[in-house]
Amino acid sequence: MIPLSVAQLAEITGAVLDAVPDARALVTGPVVIDSRAARPGSLFAALPGLRVDGHDYAPAAAAAGAVVVLATRPCGAPALLVADVPAALATLARAVVDRLPDLTIAGITGSAGKTTTKDLTAQLVETLGPTVAPRGSFNNEIGHPLTVLGVTGDTRYLISELSARGPGHIAALCRVAPPRLGAVLCVGHAHAGEFGGIENVALAKGELPAALPADGVAVLNADDPRVLAMATRTAARVVTFGTVTGHRDAGSGGPDVRAAGVTTDDLGRAAFTLETQAGAAPVRLRLHGAHHVTNALAAAGLAAELGMELDAIAAGLSAAVARSRWRMEVTERGDGVTIVNDAYNANPESVRAALAALSDMTAGGRRGFAVLGQMTELGEESEGFHEQVGQLAARAGVAGLVVVGDGTEPILAGAKSVPSWSGELLHVPDAPAAARALEQRLSGGDVVLVKASHSVGLQAVALALTGERPFPAGEPAS
Repeated sequence: MIPLSVAQLAEITGAVLDAVPDARALVTGPVVIDSRAARPGSLFAALPGLRVDGHDYAPAAAAAGAVVVLATRPCGAPALLVADVPAALATLARAVVDRLPDLTIAGITGSAGKTTTKDLTAQLVETLGPTVAPRGSFNNEIGHPLTVLGVTGDTRYLISELSARGPGHIAALCRVAPPRLGAVLCVGHAHAGEFGGIENVALAKGELPAALPADGVAVLNADDPRVLAMATRTAARVVTFGTVTGHRDAGSGGPDVRAAGVTTDDLGRAAFTLETQAGAAPVRLRLHGAHHVTNALAAAGLAAELGMELDAIAAGLSAAVARSRWRMEVTERGDGVTIVNDAYNANPESVRAALAALSDMTAGGRRGFAVLGQMTELGEESEGFHEQVGQLAARAGVAGLVVVGDGTEPILAGAKSVPSWSGELLHVPDAPAAARALEQRLSGGDVVLVKASHSVGLQAVALALTGERPFPAGEPAS
C-alpha cells in the first residue's frame, strides 16, 4: 500500500481513533484480514465471520506489528473505529486509487473463466511494468478492495476480477477502482437463481462495460450474443474477440482478436493461430481444456490495448501457467492415472467445458471417470441442468460416473436416460466414499475429472487421489 498515516486513514474513512498512541505513525501495508499475515507496518481489518470474529485476533495482529486495526468496536489494540469495516476498506481503496493518476486499471468479469483470464492477463501485462492482480478469486466486496490496497506508487497496472451475486455489485466494485479497460467473457447460468434468470445475469455483467469511460476500451466476446449486445451499453471503444466470424456487422472479418485452427493434444491443451489486425502468431497453451482459448483471447485483447506486441502476446500465452488452484489442475500419478481437479466451482457451462476436455484427454483410448456433485444457485432450472449434465457425462463415453451427495439425483436420471451409454454409474454419499470407490477401479492410463460447486467440497476427492491430502484410513462415510 502507499504509505499513509493513521491520521490520514482516519480522515479518509471517517474513523474515530481508539487507543492510538501516535496518529502520525505510518501504515505501509499490507492490509490483511488474517492476523497471522500481519507484519510491521500493516493494517489489520477485523471482519466478523461465520465461526470467528476478527476483533478477537486484533491483539495478536498488533503484536505481530500491525500499526492499527480497522474495527467496529474497541478490541484491545490501537484501532480506527468505523460503522462498517468492508465499506471502510472500499473507501480507503478508492482514496488510494485517486492518489495514483498513472495507474491503469483493467477489469474482468463473466460467468466463468474470470480467474484464469485474470491470471493470463497478469502474466502478459507484468512484462510491461509493475502489476498487481488478485490472489486466487479475490473478486468480491472484501477481496477486491484488499487487492486494490496492494498497489504502491510504483504500480502501473491493476488487473481486477469482478464478481457479483446480484444487480449493482459489479457497478459498486467499479466505483472502488474505476477501470479504463474491461473484458466480459460470457453470460451463463452461474448464480442465475440468485439473479432471477440469465437475462438478469447479462444485465449485471454489463455493468462493467457501462462503467468504462469514453476513452476506455470494452473487450467483448463475439461468440456470446449476450456479451456482444453490451456494446450498446458502453461509451468506450469496443474490441471483440472470439473464434467465429461475422458477429459485429455485416461483411466484417469477424472478431478483432480471434483464434483460428484450434486443436487439442492428448492432455486437452489447445493450440491455435492468434489473429489480429497486426498479423498472426502461433499459440500453444499450457492450460488444459479448449475452453481456455476464450480466456486467452480476452487476455490477448487487453494486453494488445495496453501496448503489447502480437508476437510477445503469443509467446506470453504459450508460456503462461495456471496460478490459481483447482481449475483444470492436472496431476499425473506415478501409476499413470491422471487426476483433473476442476472442483473450485461449477455451473452448466463450465461442466460442459470440463467434460469436453475429458473427452479430448481420453480420445486416444484411455478410460475416463467423472466425479460430479451439485451445482448450486441455479434456481428453478436446477433440476433440468443437472439432468443435462448427467446426459453430457454419459455421451462423453466415460467408463464410470461417480455422483456425490444429496441433491444429485437428476444427474443420475440424466445419465440413465442415455441408452447408448454402457459405463458404470455410482451414487455415493460423500467425498471419502467417492475416493474409495475410485481407487478400487482405477488403473494406469485412466483419467479422472472432479467437478462441483465449491461448497460441495469435492476438491477433497482430487486431493486424496493425488496423495496431497489423503483421507484417514477407514474414515467412515458421513
